[in-house]
Amino acid sequence: MTGQYAHNIDAKGRLFIPAKLREELGQTFHVTIGLDHCLSIYSNESWDAFMDKLRDLPYSKAKALRVLSANAVDCEPDAQGRILIPAKLRQYADLQKEVVVIGSFDRAEIWSADRWAREETLAFESGALERAMEEMGL
Repeated sequence: MTGQYAHNIDAKGRLFIPAKLREELGQTFHVTIGLDHCLSIYSNESWDAFMDKLRDLPYSKAKALRVLSANAVDCEPDAQGRILIPAKLRQYADLQKEVVVIGSFDRAEIWSADRWAREETLAFESGALERAMEEMGL
């Protein structure tokens, strides 16, 4: 998944998911906490693959990740393409009004606009992007 889309969360906690990402995510998708205080959105296929990896882990390692499934919600966009993000997840990601929805490989992510701006600036200015690409031979 690719792209970056600026949107607002309405007073009821609903967020419009861009049509391009909805096409890739399917009719039902899964939202849970992500790294760096964002939310991750998985298609059924990518969620099942993720859960398979967790099931293959020894419990001693998997238990550190149980908070991911404990906070996961299944979402179906309404007729306007919006999903309801529960208050607990909005609080975790500090989602107030302005958010950015990004494509991130096999999933999408929802970021507070301010936090995403800081992440993006850091990636550009720190040289981390170049180092990561170099390590991958890109």
